[in-house]
Amino acid sequence: MPVQDALRLAQEADLDLVEVAPTARPPVAKLMDYGKYKYESAVKARESRKNQSNTIIKEIKLRPKIDPHDYETKKGHVVRFLKGGDKVKVTIMFRGREQSRPELGRRLLARLAEDVQDLGAVESQPKQDGRNMVMVIGPHKRRSEHKAEARAAAGGGKSRREQRQQVGQEG
Repeated sequence: MPVQDALRLAQEADLDLVEVAPTARPPVAKLMDYGKYKYESAVKARESRKNQSNTIIKEIKLRPKIDPHDYETKKGHVVRFLKGGDKVKVTIMFRGREQSRPELGRRLLARLAEDVQDLGAVESQPKQDGRNMVMVIGPHKRRSEHKAEARAAAGGGKSRREQRQQVGQEG
């Protein structure tokens, strides 16, 4: 169809003539409301961004000669991070002569991984990185699942509006 005829049809229908495939022979155009199309594509992009979860890596630093109580405290932090849906980077820092005994660090990391295996799994095995030994533990559940679980536990799965209405009815 000639361009002038297509433009005339678009004006009569109060729509826009949008070129869909300019490289095709002949070029393909479509009659549409371009403003509405742009708005809907922006809404779709916003929705897809909302459903995306960005992974956060939390870091815990340990020493090879850690006290049992300190170990339990650090393990508690790791458990809290994994329950929150975050990955945990566990770093063991070696100083002086400790560097000649990397098996102590490996043993400590293996113990920690075993202690939190019900919440997360080892994503990267322990690696010696200069004076440090590093291991990454990732949660079994995704961050979005943890958020939904926390929401359900906090408010019984109700939205804020429903909670406010319920409080208003009680009082």
